[in-house]
Amino acid sequence: MSVLSCKNVSVTIAGIQVANHLDLDLKPGQFWGLLGPNGIGKTTLMKCLAGLDEPAHGQILLESRDIQGLPRKLLARHIGMLQQHTVYVFDSSVMQTALTGRHPHLAYWQREGAKDLEKAANALSAVDLEGFSTRSVTGLSGGEARRLAFATLLVQQPDIMLLDEPTNHLDLRHQIRIMNMVQEKTESECHSAFAALHDINLAARYCSHILMLFGNGDWCAGTCSEMLNESSLEKLYNCPVERLDSPKGPRFLPAAG
Repeated sequence: MSVLSCKNVSVTIAGIQVANHLDLDLKPGQFWGLLGPNGIGKTTLMKCLAGLDEPAHGQILLESRDIQGLPRKLLARHIGMLQQHTVYVFDSSVMQTALTGRHPHLAYWQREGAKDLEKAANALSAVDLEGFSTRSVTGLSGGEARRLAFATLLVQQPDIMLLDEPTNHLDLRHQIRIMNMVQEKTESECHSAFAALHDINLAARYCSHILMLFGNGDWCAGTCSEMLNESSLEKLYNCPVERLDSPKGPRFLPAAG
């Protein structure tokens, strides 16, 4: 059963066609990667999937219900989005920020309880921010802020994770750690994930399915093994690509010009 579906969806931004007549079904246990060159509209499409923007045409359905007609709090219990950029402007502690992930699950005026605090503490530990609870978010580095944003998403516990460049500002160890956690949630907990990525090899290593945006509304989707090859990647990025086979599967590099 699909948890999030695009039915004949067309998306535009500033007159630019991002995707035309997109049909897509995101199912439990799937980890989709969204690939495309800079400025192609990946973030715009992600916002439509989250219900933050409306598509120009078609419907986006959460378990057969049009997300545009659903209350935001209900959506937030099912869909969580990690935005492309993480900037904390207003002073707050790391723990207070992580706890905002529990808000969709609390009644109005209800305060967080011991279990909510435990979930937040566990999430902070999972992203190597234990001991940061009382730190101000305005003093965090770019990587620390990014890890806090992901921890807040973990605290939210959505069924569907929409991740806009989740490895932004992260060193190699934390890139792998975050991607491992997403993969574990999709495989062992039957959640679903949809991530805009710039690193083809992260997509090759972790994703089960790929959606490519080529521009002018053109798109193509399928399993990772079907989609990731030299021909499709060269068309996508207008750049020569070579394939290297490894024990973990194929990896792709820009070919020498």
